[in-house]
Amino acid sequence: MHMISLDRYRQEWTGNIRRDLLSGLVVALALIPEAIAFSIIAGVDPKVGLYASFSIAVITAIAGGRPGMISAATAATAVLMVTLVRDHGLQYLLAATVLAGLLQIGMGLLKLGFVMRYVSKSVMTGFVNALAILIFMAQLPELDPARVTWLTYVLVAAGLAIIYLFPLLTRAIPSPLVTIIVLTVLSLIFNWDVRTVGDMGALPDSLPVFLIPQIPLNLGTLLIILPYALAVAVVGLLESLMTQNLVDELTDTRTDRNQECIGQGLANTATGFIGGMAGCAMIGQSMINVKSGGRGRLSCAFAGVMLLIFCVFLGPWVAQIPMPALVAIMIMVSVGTFSWSSIKSLRTHPRSSSIVMLATVVTVVWTHNLAIGVLVGVLLSGIFFAAKIAQLFRVRSELSGDGRSRIYFVEGQLFYGSVEDFMAAFDFREVLDRVVIDVSRAHIWDISSVQALDMAVLKFRRDGAEVEIVGMNEASETIVDRLALHDKPDGMVKLMAH
Repeated sequence: MHMISLDRYRQEWTGNIRRDLLSGLVVALALIPEAIAFSIIAGVDPKVGLYASFSIAVITAIAGGRPGMISAATAATAVLMVTLVRDHGLQYLLAATVLAGLLQIGMGLLKLGFVMRYVSKSVMTGFVNALAILIFMAQLPELDPARVTWLTYVLVAAGLAIIYLFPLLTRAIPSPLVTIIVLTVLSLIFNWDVRTVGDMGALPDSLPVFLIPQIPLNLGTLLIILPYALAVAVVGLLESLMTQNLVDELTDTRTDRNQECIGQGLANTATGFIGGMAGCAMIGQSMINVKSGGRGRLSCAFAGVMLLIFCVFLGPWVAQIPMPALVAIMIMVSVGTFSWSSIKSLRTHPRSSSIVMLATVVTVVWTHNLAIGVLVGVLLSGIFFAAKIAQLFRVRSELSGDGRSRIYFVEGQLFYGSVEDFMAAFDFREVLDRVVIDVSRAHIWDISSVQALDMAVLKFRRDGAEVEIVGMNEASETIVDRLALHDKPDGMVKLMAH
């Protein structure tokens, strides 16, 4: 595993102290209502989400691979735990959280972070746009006319005005923090009737303590929690690595994906032992952090520590923060996260890329499941790519002067997507003494292409022709030698048996 130098690690903590502290403060305040909301989604007490957000933020700041990225309790992992909590209770959720963390550590040690290189730019854009839409949709309950007064809309508008106009005066203080302070002070002075953080749920009044999940340690328990733990581990890493890619691009840096897998795993494992639920990276909070100037590990760690301090020691004050201030911040995040250029690019980008992007967006928004949306996007990308490569494949032939032999020249990539064209190029009814299949300008990739080559050779031989394959490169020769049947006894029988 790649290890960063001590000097670089120290720089990631101390290279941006003032802005990291200020941005971490904003993130901590924005984390509170979301952590409470995610706890409600999972069907557990609010402190489960708040303790988790504190623990995950601090540990990923220490052990993760991406400085400046915020990790905490998330909706993506909370929705996966609903059935487990309902059927078996909180203790099984904590055990599943520990197991999910161990699975993530294992994935990091196996260096599975490389799979992100197979996620196309179109899928990434769709992922980002879908998250922006989900972030905005999550604010709609706080803008429901049946639940809030007209004053809420005024304060949200005022909050957005501060967010976008205050930086024109100075960027020394993050405008989202100014929004929270100004709207909270005005709300307290004028005693405005608006929803507050305290209306979301009770804040914890004590520090978390170490505990071991109270579950039977047997195979039955493992079979109950393993499916949930595996789902959380995969979805959590998927969202974390996608967010890591996005923050890497925004900050023009490159960070260690496998280290991020291990950091997320350590965080979830430890969180299960202090009564917290599983979590992962949060694109919304990460965007708040980056846009507020946070770049180092200190911003994430400080956000986690301040979250706990706010909840446990300053709970009565934090409970007075008006929700319109936080809604305004999240709307800013939604607008800033959405790739507006992707709308104009629909006209100029290849149709396949646009379809992949739109399919990812629609699937994520429809299912509220990032993993399903990304999976659909990746599958479509693979299908379109295979179809495009198959179009570059061709076979041409030359007949000898005496009409007794023919050379077939195969060009391009021979794989499952091109074997149909490969077989259609041969005239098996032609009476020949000798057939040469020249693959010097082709590459044989998979078992489908090997079987097609087998079938072509055996069909020609069945009609009495001598067949020779020439020009095979080393990689193609390796897979053909291992899998081909045309030179084996009873090759046609064995091939048809497949």
